[in-house]
Amino acid sequence: MAPDDLVPAALRDERKALQPDALPVGRRGFMAGASLATGYALAAGPVAAQTAITTDTQGLAAGMANVRTADGKQMPIYYARPAQGQKFATVIVVQEIFGVHEYIKDTCRRLAKAGYLAVAPELYFRQGDASKVSDIQALLRDIVGKVPDAQVFADIDATVAWAGGSVGKGETARLGITGFCWGGRVVWLYAAHNQNVRAGVAWYGVLTGPTNEFRTRHPLDAVASINAPILGLYGGADQGIPNDTVDRMRDALRAAGKRSEIVLYPDTPHAFHADYRPSYRAAQAQDGWRRLEVWFSRNLV
Repeated sequence: MAPDDLVPAALRDERKALQPDALPVGRRGFMAGASLATGYALAAGPVAAQTAITTDTQGLAAGMANVRTADGKQMPIYYARPAQGQKFATVIVVQEIFGVHEYIKDTCRRLAKAGYLAVAPELYFRQGDASKVSDIQALLRDIVGKVPDAQVFADIDATVAWAGGSVGKGETARLGITGFCWGGRVVWLYAAHNQNVRAGVAWYGVLTGPTNEFRTRHPLDAVASINAPILGLYGGADQGIPNDTVDRMRDALRAAGKRSEIVLYPDTPHAFHADYRPSYRAAQAQDGWRRLEVWFSRNLV
């Protein structure tokens, strides 16, 4: 094994699971075929190395752990928090369609640098390892499309319980949530599911569409139950989320007297925060992150 000083910081994070305050990830800890990715998901395409952001773990406790879900399974998570202290405001980080790969882990470390306990549960772990699927249509059909919303909410509930325990060291009375793409939709819906959420930031999550046995409703259907202030960050040139649905969501929130806000960036594509992909737009991503920091500071800190 290479000495630590020869191993990239992102890979050293994986070893942090062995530190005393983490729940160790044993050989039998994960279901077969499901784990946290090392590196980036195959279906995400070639990594744009020149723009991909890498956040170190200096001053942080970061790594992997297992969380026991309501059905008794062991769900892998990635977490990051300041190395010193406890009772940190907690932010759940909800994955893109690609699962908990390096970009989501780095997002956790960015939040930890800002003083939060950030936890990303692997919400597809029963269906398979999204990081190992190279064909995006197969990923959507065989894994993502088979994940029920009810399962997602229950698994996030279990993650919140872990975060508030002695191992997580979080303060879940100050609970936030953020997510990207698939996870952006989850942010709105989880805030409707869990009335203890204090704030959320949804990055370009779908707001309406067809329903089925797995997706029984969408954010536009749940407005009346969304009591936490949610900041929505959307791209005006997003081919998958029409501007009129963003306008409808904004109008519905306003009509219901909700404290949420939506920012629509002109001429901006989907996944504009994903710094490892060609869709990345630095100015909009940086502005969105500054808004996230203010939003969470105002509502959680």
